[in-house]
Amino acid sequence: MGKKYKFSKKDDQPKESEKDLKFIDLFCGIGGFRIGFNRAGGECVFSSDWDKFSQQTYEANFGEKPVGDIHTVAVADIPKFDVLCAGFPCQPFSIAGVSKKISLGRKHGFQDEKQGNLFFTLAEIIDYHRPAAFVLENVKNLKSHDKGRTFEIIFNTLTEALGYRVYHKVIDAQSLVPQHRERIFIVGFREPRHFEFPEFPSEGPKLASILQKSPPEKYTLSDHLWKYLQDYAAKHKAAGNGFGFGIRTGSEVARTLSARYHKDGSEILISQGKNKNPRRLTPRECARLMGYPEDFKIEVSDTQAYRQFGNSVVVPVVERIAASVVEALRRPIDYKPDLVLHEKKDDGPRSQHEDLERTPVKYDRKKPKKK
Repeated sequence: MGKKYKFSKKDDQPKESEKDLKFIDLFCGIGGFRIGFNRAGGECVFSSDWDKFSQQTYEANFGEKPVGDIHTVAVADIPKFDVLCAGFPCQPFSIAGVSKKISLGRKHGFQDEKQGNLFFTLAEIIDYHRPAAFVLENVKNLKSHDKGRTFEIIFNTLTEALGYRVYHKVIDAQSLVPQHRERIFIVGFREPRHFEFPEFPSEGPKLASILQKSPPEKYTLSDHLWKYLQDYAAKHKAAGNGFGFGIRTGSEVARTLSARYHKDGSEILISQGKNKNPRRLTPRECARLMGYPEDFKIEVSDTQAYRQFGNSVVVPVVERIAASVVEALRRPIDYKPDLVLHEKKDDGPRSQHEDLERTPVKYDRKKPKKK
């Protein structure tokens, strides 16, 4: 078993009340977490993201520019908060990201020197501030990366080393937006609170609900690009690979929008009939695909907008999770729900708290000095 964490005095901890809960928005991107937690009654007191274009979009919509590299901020200088929100960089763990790094001979996962260890930056902040809760988001592949060892380290760090009650679940956003997008959400509580992930509709909207009626012609693929994509798909199909483009109609659901969408748009192409080349989604359609409100400002280039929305969380998914987190924090710590029996699924019963074998994790808890 890992070493037990000695909790600070209760007077040193932020108190949950009927007032707005304070949260921080780390690796904030363009603010998907912020919108979701604002709608749940939260108040953002600190945000951080290193990308200058994401900072630009964030500032245009929320009136404040996120702090840059989180490593330039002394942990002690981060304002007190109740909930930590973070969609920490997923490229070191995603299937596409890992494949690319391997092909280039680069390290991935925790061995990625630039992005792989940012989780431990979050752990350091959680350890110092002891927030009432945290919500983390990453790609589905985080659970299987390195044969499960990566997730085991994360889980054990949060539970054994930091002493939090942790819940996790892979959620497909297509019940709320017309996009097949599976992401893992990790929710933790300082006290042993009961928590259940929210329920989602059995069927969601289709692409027609987000498509513009008369998109600019520039989003239609050129003859050259369309021929290239068809030839590329045929080449890989002949080789037995699954690479290729994805054409969709308004009655269907899109593939996962990725940060590389600006390159050729191949993963989500919209059919324009037999006599016309398909087209990319417009940036506004991408915003809708990720659940952003219609008044969300897009003041960057199309290339940056595609990258930003491809890296974002799905806003309505975060909103529902945020509401459940806030509800859990406002209930008595010893709250226990009435027992409800559910029909057994084909893959067997599952609990909200999927325990892994817990192994000791060494973690340095030295308090950072204030700069």
